Amino acid sequence: MRARTPLLTLALLLSLACTWRSSQNANLTLAARSDSQQSPATRSAPARPLTDADYTRHVTELERRIRTKLGANAFSIVIQKPFVVVGDEGPDLVRQRANDTVKWAVDLLKQDFFTRDPTEVLEVWLFKDDESYRTNARLMFGDTPTTPYGYYSRAHKALIMNIGTGGGTLVHEIVHPFVEANFPSCPSWLNEGLGSLYEQCGQVGGHIHGYTNWRLPGLQRAIRENRVLQFKTLLGMNAQEFYDDDRGVHYAQSRYLCYYLQQNGLLVKFYQEFVTNQNDDPSGFKTLQKILGETGIDEFQQRWHKYVLALREGFDVTVD
Repeated sequence: MRARTPLLTLALLLSLACTWRSSQNANLTLAARSDSQQSPATRSAPARPLTDADYTRHVTELERRIRTKLGANAFSIVIQKPFVVVGDEGPDLVRQRANDTVKWAVDLLKQDFFTRDPTEVLEVWLFKDDESYRTNARLMFGDTPTTPYGYYSRAHKALIMNIGTGGGTLVHEIVHPFVEANFPSCPSWLNEGLGSLYEQCGQVGGHIHGYTNWRLPGLQRAIRENRVLQFKTLLGMNAQEFYDDDRGVHYAQSRYLCYYLQQNGLLVKFYQEFVTNQNDDPSGFKTLQKILGETGIDEFQQRWHKYVLALREGFDVTVD
């Protein structure tokens, strides 16, 4: 059964967790690129699960690093497993974001996709505005952010966010360490496709649900200008090839392939079968054909082009 949900109703359903304030510059489509996908995952599983004592020790060490590197006491720390959330907006707001955004997203992502937590304590840094984000990323991590929104740094075991731009990028980046823990060989197209799907999201029927977002107009232009790759080519790209795309078309195409699967009730099934069959199908192309029931993927892609061109930005979407 398909029902059209009114705009106002869906707007009320949307969690503050997934508010996305899009850039007015359509060329900033690489905002969610994370250093987690520049090379294959190499972490090994720990000898034992993380304990409360591990988190307590981590917080103690984190407090020391904050005093040493930032020379400030304005940061609040909240343990929200599997993360430690750090922010400079005040303790009540940091606690609210830890619960309403981080816990909300983690619970729903684990419900549909992930069975294992990240294997190390990871930090979520929520800087209140652009000045705080850029200054403290430099002081704390030695980083110069290339995106105004935020990024996941495997090297620093941290999600580093300008929370002043909204929570969409935070949910996007939460996806990456979970993919790393559950599907280390996941190709970039799916890692970023899932992450970017939840840049604009809410909860429908008790499940996390991505909506159309700011990446749509650029993808529609690319389709009209014949700049969209064949799916077999996109899915077969290595990380370097995928991220070598200043216009962000690879991100957008991956996102709206995931969006199509979601809208047809196939996304979770696709992910689960892909994980199961990854050794025989490292790109996911054969699994995609099977899930879609398509032998001629070119014909499907033409239908997908028409589907995408008919979409509009916003929350008034048709949901299965």
